[in-house]
Amino acid sequence: MVMWHNVLMVRTATTTVTTAKMLNEYLQDWLGTRAESEQEIVDLVEGTKVVNHLIERGLTRKEVFDVIIPLRTWKHRKSRRQPLSKEESERAVRAARILARAQAVWGDQESALNWLRAPKKRFEGRSPLQMLSTETGGRLVEQMLVQIDEGMFA
Repeated sequence: MVMWHNVLMVRTATTTVTTAKMLNEYLQDWLGTRAESEQEIVDLVEGTKVVNHLIERGLTRKEVFDVIIPLRTWKHRKSRRQPLSKEESERAVRAARILARAQAVWGDQESALNWLRAPKKRFEGRSPLQMLSTETGGRLVEQMLVQIDEGMFA
């Protein structure tokens, strides 16, 4: 019985490492950049290219401008070649992190986006994407995805 427990624990640890690598790859795909650390990701995301990349990956312009940066502000920054603010960069990273987790949970980008766009009772009829405009909302969506992934929530 102890032997089985150890085998199970090794398998779980390996699965966790594999999942972490997969999430990191998905995150970097959503952001359109390669980085070694979260701080490096935030630094790389400060430019306005990430906004276009998220739209190219499947988010609508409205979704990006509702969650990350208002359209008028984005146009202003882009015309003056100014980077995103730290707060806007953090919102972009948060959105990409949750998009990556949803993709890992649902198996592909299309299914992830469909789930993220559908209203949820848990969020009082709002969609998970609508929740991403705040850190707390993002954490609630991430928590729900972890629960779904672990089979605790249907």
